[in-house]
Amino acid sequence: MSELFFQQIVNWITLGSIYALIAVGFSLLFGVLNIIHFSHGDVSLLAPFFGLAVISALGSVLGDAGTITTFLLALVVSIAVTGAVGVLLDLVVIQRFRKAPAMMALVATVALGIVLRELIRHLFPNGSNPHAFPRLVDGDIAIAGYSVPLFSLTVVAVSALSVCALFFMLNNTRLGLHIKAVSQDRDAARLMAIHPGRIFRATFFVASAIGAVGGLFFSSYAGMARFDFSIDVGLIGFSAAVVGGLGSMPGAIIGSLLIAGLDTLVQATVPNGASYRLVFVFLLVIGVLVFRPSGLLGRTLVEKV
Repeated sequence: MSELFFQQIVNWITLGSIYALIAVGFSLLFGVLNIIHFSHGDVSLLAPFFGLAVISALGSVLGDAGTITTFLLALVVSIAVTGAVGVLLDLVVIQRFRKAPAMMALVATVALGIVLRELIRHLFPNGSNPHAFPRLVDGDIAIAGYSVPLFSLTVVAVSALSVCALFFMLNNTRLGLHIKAVSQDRDAARLMAIHPGRIFRATFFVASAIGAVGGLFFSSYAGMARFDFSIDVGLIGFSAAVVGGLGSMPGAIIGSLLIAGLDTLVQATVPNGASYRLVFVFLLVIGVLVFRPSGLLGRTLVEKV
């Protein structure tokens, strides 16, 4: 195996892990709320800007923003604040569309995403310009004679732990059982003394916080934070969830790996592939939806009218 081929595999797995963190949030929210939260990608990509703001603020107060403690604190705060923003958006906007036709919620969340991007653009200092974002982990490690970036290993490890923690929470905790109950039958859940509103808010916090981890990793992978990153990343995360089957988190992971693999392959083999990568990605999405509209692991639902 050549060094170049090995590096492309590393890039594929790294990018797929980042997309998966965004995609599982789409599937989790759709599975619980039966609403497509199209601005989830925009919420997730708020995290790098929160992180930069915290680093700047701590640097002003402590006189040094370059320490590892400051950086880790900024990451934790940005993840928590992004989760809180997800809850706030549910309280202010999204909860009003729970019983509305799906198209109304879709249009509302598309508009909400535009609002979030424009707020970053106008309120963050020089928000229209790219902002350098530090690499979370530097250095390389030798594995089987090949050099592997520690950043890629960190992304894969943290993504795997995050997804495993999410699956454990859903299957083995009281909150997870309540989330499943509300997603299956809200009225029956109320009869069991489960408050759907609280479960919705908890679900938004979890999905937004996991998406924030993906947003931080993506900006660190790109080396910068931009207000419009959420357009591409949000669309790809949503597409991965659709390819895998909306509501299926294993499907979201498979869809993310498929899209990341195609993305990496096109950039490595097609002339000027970076300019055409999204063309191939969305051709894959169209192909999957034509032959399997419910996605790879999605279930076809029959609605009687």
